Amino acid sequence: MAALASQRALRMLTAMLPKPHDYVTAEEANGLRGPSDLVGTLLVLHCWGLIIGSMALFVLWPNPFTFLLGVLVVGARQLGLGILMHDAAHGLLFARRGLNDWVGQWLCAYPVATDLLRYRPYHLSHHRYTQQAEDPDLGLSAPFPISRASLRRKILRDLTGRTAFERRRAQFAAALGPRDLPWADRLRNLWRVEGGAIATNALLLAGCCAVGHWYLYPALWLLPLATWYQLVSRIRNIAEHAAVPDNDDPLRNTRTTYANPLVRLLLAPYWVNYHLEHHLLLFVPCWKLRAAHRLLLGKGFGPRMELQPGYRAVLQRAASRRDDKPSIPRASRGAQHI
Repeated sequence: MAALASQRALRMLTAMLPKPHDYVTAEEANGLRGPSDLVGTLLVLHCWGLIIGSMALFVLWPNPFTFLLGVLVVGARQLGLGILMHDAAHGLLFARRGLNDWVGQWLCAYPVATDLLRYRPYHLSHHRYTQQAEDPDLGLSAPFPISRASLRRKILRDLTGRTAFERRRAQFAAALGPRDLPWADRLRNLWRVEGGAIATNALLLAGCCAVGHWYLYPALWLLPLATWYQLVSRIRNIAEHAAVPDNDDPLRNTRTTYANPLVRLLLAPYWVNYHLEHHLLLFVPCWKLRAAHRLLLGKGFGPRMELQPGYRAVLQRAASRRDDKPSIPRASRGAQHI
């Protein structure tokens, strides 16, 4: 029933979104369409391959460098799982809807404690009302620009695990339900809401134990999830919509940020940096976003688009406020879209 409602929301909200014909011709759009079961499989295998490879590298050569590299790569690929789940939310990870939703849920969303079916209607509302009062993600971008000191505090909270602790505490408290319920009922609520995340993480721990290295789960799964993943998720959110020039212009209320190979490895996997193209052309799978970017530039849209040369430039813009007054309401803290 939840899957059916989620698919109905996908159809309804997509139908309400602006049409892409203002930017590309029908022939150009057809060239950019098309999720692929083969490419989707390769992307998921690539993501998990980098995670497992990082763990294996540390097992073979245990030293501070391979450990730090593992934390950075695994944390970035945990964001990568979220990005692939995001493509699945748009029906773009696999051509077959059943396969798209199953892989997006069990191999992408649940391992990082997210839920595809709950995320989909929420996220499509963000697309429908980008940077408007009805945008459910407005709290992520509205406080910007902030001061450098404020940004440093946020980075420190992310890297020390405080952000992750606050988010997970709120997430699991909501899943348990009211405190006046009997504990048996609260635990049933928890399993109903978060059972998929608990089960997949239990399997990850079991897999680490099965290969004789149980410590990999806390050291190179939970630690990256609590630290680097939090920071790169924050940077991604900032880069996409924070301090954009015009909230009402679809070419300027969303941002594309250029990224070199190292940044793509450690910060911006799976073409997530082409966020403007994603908003304009929702039917384009992530692996075709760079082609969509080149097409839009070739058609002369470049001067009107919000483009930044790199994430450093974005962070400088986002942290350009001179005073250091608190800028994020407590109610919006912890919000995060994938």
